[in-house]
Amino acid sequence: MKNLALLSAIVLTITSGLVFGTMEAASALTWKWNYSGTGIEAIGNFTTNNTPNDLGFYQILEITGTRNGETITGLQPVETPIPGNEPFDVDNLISLNTQQLTRDGFGYSTSGGNYSSPLFANFLPTPSYLEVFSAPPLTPGSENFGIEDSELPISFSATIITP
Repeated sequence: MKNLALLSAIVLTITSGLVFGTMEAASALTWKWNYSGTGIEAIGNFTTNNTPNDLGFYQILEITGTRNGETITGLQPVETPIPGNEPFDVDNLISLNTQQLTRDGFGYSTSGGNYSSPLFANFLPTPSYLEVFSAPPLTPGSENFGIEDSELPISFSATIITP
């Protein structure tokens, strides 16, 4: 009987919250981003969670845009590498800090079957942003860069457009 009373109280509380709107819905942030470098022009939007982690980074949940005229078709899943850049996993984090990307960066695919991963190369003598680009044929492993692949310096910027 006690369990039935407890269950009834829980159901009533949840139902009241849904009906009367006392439960706060999760919201997301929309960002505008772009980067460019020699022969590279990428622009688009991110959707992120609305709460940064302890280091000030937001989790990218969705991506839209273009890279050199190709439509961006998807965000690379967290803790996986873009094809052709194994074993370097992406974390899909973005920040409003001066350093907006992490060393792991974010990854995405394009309508041309290509993959890109912008990142902050803090391992370089002069830390800066880079874009790793992989194009078919996709050969596993970062040491197997073909003439169609590149790792080039870029300028990167992102801002929140809707809170």
